[in-house]
Amino acid sequence: MIAELTGPLGACREDDRRTRRGHDRHRAPGAGAKNKLSAADRILATILYLRKVGTQELVGELFNLDRAAISRAVRDVRPLLDQHRHIITPSTARFRTPSDVAAFLAEGHDIARTEIKQAC
Repeated sequence: MIAELTGPLGACREDDRRTRRGHDRHRAPGAGAKNKLSAADRILATILYLRKVGTQELVGELFNLDRAAISRAVRDVRPLLDQHRHIITPSTARFRTPSDVAAFLAEGHDIARTEIKQAC
């Protein structure tokens, strides 16, 4: 999935920037500020958020970023997932802090097999 979406993600970002600027870039690619997340990390962060494993704040903490950076990643990647017909199903596991995620993984749980717990 990463290999399939990385190229289109870069093209969409460049197209979006060209639209905002109103013209092609003046500098060569690679000049200027660097992205905080690689394309693979942007895709992973979006999938974690869409799986509803945690909030954008939690995903941001896992990647050492703020919620706004995760929000931008989700905004950029979600249309590509839809376009390539990748359906991300919600997980039944929910976490509040990075330590909750670490504890869950240390116990050897498989997120895909975790069953929904009844409230009553």
